Amino acid sequence: SSSSSSSRAPVLLCALWAFPRTNCGGALDHQNFCPVDLYFVLDTSESVALRQKPPNFYIDQIKEFTKRFIDELRDMRHQCDRVLTWNSGALHYSDEVIIIRELSDLSTHRQALKDDIDTIKYIGKGTYTDCAIKSGLAELLIGGSHYHENKYIVVVTDGHPITGYKEPCGGVQEAANEAKQHGVKVFAVAISPDQEDTRLSLIATDQSYRQNFTAADDSRSTKIGTIRTIIDMITNETKDVVFNLCLFSCLQGETGRPGMPGEKGDMGAPVSDSHSHLHGERGHKGYKGDKGQSGNDGIDGRKGEAGFPGLPGCKGSPGSDGLQGEFGPKGDSGPYGLKGVKGDLGRDGEPGRPGNYGPLGDPGDRGPRGADGDKGERGDDVSNNSVRKSTHLNLSFLPFQGEPGPRGEQGREGSTGPNGEPVRHIHTPISTHTTFEIGTNRKCKCAPLDLAFIVDSSESIGATNFALAKDFIITVIDRLAKDQQVKFAGNESKVSVVQYSGARAQEVVQLGTNIASLTEFKQVVRDLRWLAEATYTGEALDFALNNTIKLMRQENRVVLVLTDGRSDIIRDKVPLDVLCGKNIRVGGLGVKDYSGRQPNQEQLGNVVCKSDPKPGFSFVLDNFAELLDDTFLQNLTSRICQDKKCPDYKCPITFAQAADILIMMDSSASVGQKNFETSKAFVRNLAHRFLTAKSTGGPVRVGVAQYSRNARMEQVLTTNLTLLSHHIEEAAFQNDGTNVLQAMDFAVRTLRGRGDASGGVKKLVLFSDGRSQAITEAVLEKRVREVADAAIELYVIAVGSQVNEANLRMLVSRGRLDDISYAQRHLFRVPDYASLLRGVFSQTVSRRVSMRK
Repeated sequence: SSSSSSSRAPVLLCALWAFPRTNCGGALDHQNFCPVDLYFVLDTSESVALRQKPPNFYIDQIKEFTKRFIDELRDMRHQCDRVLTWNSGALHYSDEVIIIRELSDLSTHRQALKDDIDTIKYIGKGTYTDCAIKSGLAELLIGGSHYHENKYIVVVTDGHPITGYKEPCGGVQEAANEAKQHGVKVFAVAISPDQEDTRLSLIATDQSYRQNFTAADDSRSTKIGTIRTIIDMITNETKDVVFNLCLFSCLQGETGRPGMPGEKGDMGAPVSDSHSHLHGERGHKGYKGDKGQSGNDGIDGRKGEAGFPGLPGCKGSPGSDGLQGEFGPKGDSGPYGLKGVKGDLGRDGEPGRPGNYGPLGDPGDRGPRGADGDKGERGDDVSNNSVRKSTHLNLSFLPFQGEPGPRGEQGREGSTGPNGEPVRHIHTPISTHTTFEIGTNRKCKCAPLDLAFIVDSSESIGATNFALAKDFIITVIDRLAKDQQVKFAGNESKVSVVQYSGARAQEVVQLGTNIASLTEFKQVVRDLRWLAEATYTGEALDFALNNTIKLMRQENRVVLVLTDGRSDIIRDKVPLDVLCGKNIRVGGLGVKDYSGRQPNQEQLGNVVCKSDPKPGFSFVLDNFAELLDDTFLQNLTSRICQDKKCPDYKCPITFAQAADILIMMDSSASVGQKNFETSKAFVRNLAHRFLTAKSTGGPVRVGVAQYSRNARMEQVLTTNLTLLSHHIEEAAFQNDGTNVLQAMDFAVRTLRGRGDASGGVKKLVLFSDGRSQAITEAVLEKRVREVADAAIELYVIAVGSQVNEANLRMLVSRGRLDDISYAQRHLFRVPDYASLLRGVFSQTVSRRVSMRK
C-alpha cells in the first residue's frame, strides 16, 4: 500500500548513510554520537629543543599545551539529540616520525593519551614537517569515524626552516594540499608568537586556521585562548554534519489512516437437528477480501498553513584545484626601506698590542756643557744595507755626537751607549734632514701554520648563514695568503675544513691529503651542502682531532670553531674541551643564531680552553654577515698569525767581569697560576741567555727564587743550566700576599759576596708591579738604599697597567730620584704576561743586565 511505502523511505535514507552509530529512532543512546577526529603533530626538532636553555624548556611547554588541549575536549549536545564526541591521537617528529598513540576514544583513553605525551623525549635533529603531516593524515584516514569532514590536524611547530632545506616528503605545501583534498583541516600553531608566519601559513588550511595561534607563550591566557578558539571552530563546523544526519535519519512522516473493512464471507453448511445443540469446529480464517470500490470524492479541504522552513543543505565537498595560471609580469621595484636605527655600542675590544714608537719630541733647551767623559766603547758594526737615509727628522739641534753605542734590538728601544769624546761644530750638508732606520728591511711575517676550520652545519644555523660561513672560510685563506704571506702548499702551511651537525654527521676537506691544489680545495668548500641536523660540537671536535689535527706538523697550530654556541651537551657525551692541553690555539667564533639568541658563553669558553696554559681566543658576532667585515677579518688574521717568524736576531751578550745574578719571580695571588707559569718560561729563557753568554772576566752564576708573603729559594747560584732549568720547572705557585720588602732583604742576604777575588758584580732581576703589603715611601726608600749599599744592581720587570708608579720609580732609583736615565735603563715594562715570551724581550732584558753599570 502507499502508506507502507512512505513509512519505509526514511529507513532507506538512513541505510544509505550507513553510519555505525546512526539510528533512526528517537532514543538517545550510543548510536546518536557524532565523533570528531583530532590528531596532534608536535615538532621536537633541534630548532625547538635548543631554542632556550635547558633543552627541554619548550618541549615541556608543548607537552603541557597538548595535555591541556585534551582536557578541554568535552562531549557536547547538538540538535536532534546528537552528541559531539572526540577521538584523538598524537605523534612527534624531527627527521623521523614517532607515533605516540593512534586515534583513541577520549571517553575511555583520555588519561592514557596524556600519559603517553608525558613520555616524549625530544629528537633534536632536522625538521621534516611535510613527512609528519602526511603521517598524521594517514592516521586520520585509517582510523576514527568514516566521515572525513569531521577530521582535523593540529601542527605545533616553529616553522623552521624557511628556505634551502631538504624536504624528503614533497614539502609542506604538498602535504597541506593532500590534506585539503581529503577534506581534512589543518591548524598551524606556533611555538611562540609571530614566528616564521609565512611557512606556518603554508601549513594551515587557510588563514582562519592560523590566526597567530601560540602553544608556548609566556601568557597563560594566550595559550588557553588558542585552545578554545580552535575547539569553537571545530564545533561550529560540525553542526553541518549533525544537520545532515538529522535530515536523513530523524525526520519521518506521520502514520497513515486505517484501511476499509473487507467483504462479508459465504454462509456456512446447515447443521442437523441431532447436532444442533453442539458447536461445530472453528473454520479456517478467511482470505482477505478484494479492495472495495472507491468512494465518492470528498470536498476539497481548506489550504493548510505554511510549514516550518526546511533544514540547511549539506556543505559541499571542496572543488578540485584549478590549473596554475601563467606568471604575471615582473612588478616594479618597491620603494627604499627606511634607514635602520643606530645599533647598540659594541663591546670594548681587547687591549691591542704595543704600537710603534712615535716620533721624537721637540728638543729641549740646551743644557750647560758637561765635563768631558771617558772615551766610550766601540759599538757593534751595522751593515750598510740595513741603514738607509730619509728626509723626515731634523737632527740639527744635536750639539754633540759621541761614538755609536751598542746596537739596539729589533722592534724595541736600543740601550743607550756611554758618552764619547765631545765633538764641536758639526757641519754636515745632509745632517739637518737625516734619520737612521735600522733593520726595517727585515720584516716579521706569519710563521708557517696548520689551520683547521670546524664549522657548525646544524639546523639552527640555516641555509643562508651556512653559505656565508663557506664564503668566510675562503676569504680568510685569501687574506692570510695576501696580508700575512702564508703559503698553503707543499711542506709549508696546511688547511682543512670539518663541517658537522649531529651524531656521526661530519665531513672533512683537507688540502694535501685528498685535494692537491688550493684552487680545488676552495671549490670543494663552496660545494659543501648544509647538513641541517642536531648540534654535536664535542663529537665534531674529537672527530677533527683524530682526522685532521693529529696530522698537523707545524709548531704553529690554529683551530677556528664557527658555531652558534648551542651544542646538545645532554646527548653529546664528548666534552667541549677535548682540544685543550694539546698545544693548539683554539679560536671560537660565536654567532647569534637565526632567531637572534646569543651564543652560550660557557660552552664557547670551554671550546677555546680559557683555563689552558695556552689559552685561545673568542669573538662574538651579531650575525653571520659580520664574518666578512673588513675590520673583523684584520683582527682575526692577526690573532691567527700571533706567532711570527722574525729574522734571527740572536744578539749575543758578553759579560766583561764575573757576575752573580738572582732572578726573583712574583708568586702572589694577584699574579695567578697561569701567569706564574708564563713567568717561569720567561725566566728559563733569561737564564739560558746568561749561562750561555761569553764572559771575559770570570764565571757567571744564576740563581732563581720566588716571593709572595715570604721569599723562597728555588735554586742557589749555579753555572749548571740543566739543574737550574729543572728547579725552575718544579717551582710551585705560592698564591699568597705580596711582600716586596721581604724579597729585597732576602736578595741582600743571598748575594752577600762571591767568596772569591774575581771582583765580580751582583745583580738582582725582580718581578714587581710596585704594589706590596705594609709598604710606605720611607720604608721602601730605606730598603732600596740597602740594596744599593750592598753593591747590588737592581732591575725591575713590571707587567700590566695596574701598577704603583711611585713605588716603581723608587725601586729603580738607587735612592736618587733625580737620576732618570739610570731608572729608565733598569725598568722594563710589558702589557701582559704573554708579552714576556713575544719578540725579542728576553734579549733586551739580558743585554741590559749584561752591561756595566
